[in-house]
Order: sequence, then structure tokens, then C-alpha cells
Amino acid sequence: TPQKMTVQDVPSAFPTVDVPDHAHYTIGVVILIVGITGTLGNFLVIYAFCRSRSLQTPANIFIINLAISDFLMSITQSPVFFTNSLHKRWIFGEKG
Repeated sequence: TPQKMTVQDVPSAFPTVDVPDHAHYTIGVVILIVGITGTLGNFLVIYAFCRSRSLQTPANIFIINLAISDFLMSITQSPVFFTNSLHKRWIFGEKG
């Protein structure tokens, strides 16, 4: 039976670079700010679209679709990247 290979079996598969701690924390803070801004901004766009009848035009459907997609990306991606930046490595295991 074939054996399952992991990243540990091929040490050169993902070469690492020593990055200073302050770079990880700086990127983490930037990601947190972008995530909060993206979440709040897109939520406000979605809220305004739902509350105002005059905004509900066929052309604005594309904008609200983009706002929903961006909101979902902000709410799901930012916490993961922020947490990994604080730990300075991927912490969600092989399946994550």
C-alpha cells in the first residue's frame, strides 16, 4: 500500500526564512485593522442596501454581491491570519 507523504518527509518542500518578531506582529496588526474595516464597511453597505428601496436597482445587485463576498472573506480570513501572525507560524495543523 502506498504511504502518505507529509511536508515533514520533504524538508525542502516549503523553505522557511527567519523573519524578525516585530514583522509578524506588524503584519498581524495590519491584518486586524483591514479585517475590522472590511467587516464594518461591508456590513454598512449591506445594511444600507437592505434598508433603502432606491438603492435596490439591478446595477446595484452586483455591488451588493461584491460587498457580501468581501464581508464573508473579512469575517473568515482575518482572524485566521491575525492568529497565525501572533504565533509566528501556522497553528491549525495539517488539516487546517
